[in-house]
Amino acid sequence: MKDLIVLVADKNMEHTVRGLLQRPQALDVRAIDAEIFVHPRHGPGCANEAHHFLRPFASSYRYALVLFDHDGSGREGTAPNALADEVKQRLLANGWPGRAEAIALAPELEVWVWSDSPQVAACLGWAERQPPLRDWLAATGLWPADRAKPANPKHAMEAALRQARKPRSSAIYRDLASKVSLRGHNEPAFLRFSHALRTWFPPRP
Repeated sequence: MKDLIVLVADKNMEHTVRGLLQRPQALDVRAIDAEIFVHPRHGPGCANEAHHFLRPFASSYRYALVLFDHDGSGREGTAPNALADEVKQRLLANGWPGRAEAIALAPELEVWVWSDSPQVAACLGWAERQPPLRDWLAATGLWPADRAKPANPKHAMEAALRQARKPRSSAIYRDLASKVSLRGHNEPAFLRFSHALRTWFPPRP
């Protein structure tokens, strides 16, 4: 059996997870043998049909993980944690008892991008630009100084890339995930993600 199957909503999320799984020490886990699939119906598919998609793989993988954006899931009326719990319960009842977790990122994946790490600016094309990225985002109202994260993290990321004239691509997400420090990362969906991996794949003695 392989360690882990991951079902995600899009290519950006796939590249993010690949980048993170390349850093087992940063996640405080052992090396993980994982395969990642993108649901053909993206967020709504993950939110409503993950158990159907993953049921045929239950005898081939030890654990299953589902990640999708809360925004665009078609289930925005359900709170993110409640929606993730609902998806998880369907997985547990369809071939994955005690072996599955679901993550609904609120509002979306880009909430994982923003931190104090200088690598964020470097990955977004701001390493040599003035003013610094954080100051520019504050001046434009995209990330007020008194907030831990931008109110609209996806819009803030897209605006920063446009200003730096850096084309948006899935490779940026993998770059961020593989380089930005995970220390002190306290976003709730990320904590749920990392807790599941540490529980399933603790570091080897």
